[in-house]
Amino acid sequence: MSKPIKAQVKLQIAAGKATPAPPVGSTLGPHGINIPQFVKGFNDATAKDAGLVIPVVVTIYTDRTFDWELKTPPVAVLIKKELGLPAGSKKPNTDKVGKITRAQVEKIAQQKMVDLNTTDIASAISMVEGTARSMGVVVVD
Repeated sequence: MSKPIKAQVKLQIAAGKATPAPPVGSTLGPHGINIPQFVKGFNDATAKDAGLVIPVVVTIYTDRTFDWELKTPPVAVLIKKELGLPAGSKKPNTDKVGKITRAQVEKIAQQKMVDLNTTDIASAISMVEGTARSMGVVVVD
């Protein structure tokens, strides 16, 4: 028999840099879980991904135990890493900040595929291209 779930909390935290301070502490603290245990486990699991933002889903049970599941970084973060961009464009329709090739788009789509709501690689590529365009990045062949 599974334990009754009290809450599910979604966070986006820099890899290897979680601290008990906000947003982690203020989000998880009201649920009464062991925050230092979560912080240590998260930092150990994400140390290899330094520089990326990692989404995590924390399932909190009524007995104050918890499980957590790491997701793949957001597509915008992966695009910025791939191109070495500090940020996307503030005006993506007029100001372009970079160019991304179809091969790079496909690489990101393959990486993100496990967390997308599609099993078709063409749809995943289309989603990544849309995110790139909304960031002011031009997709080139």
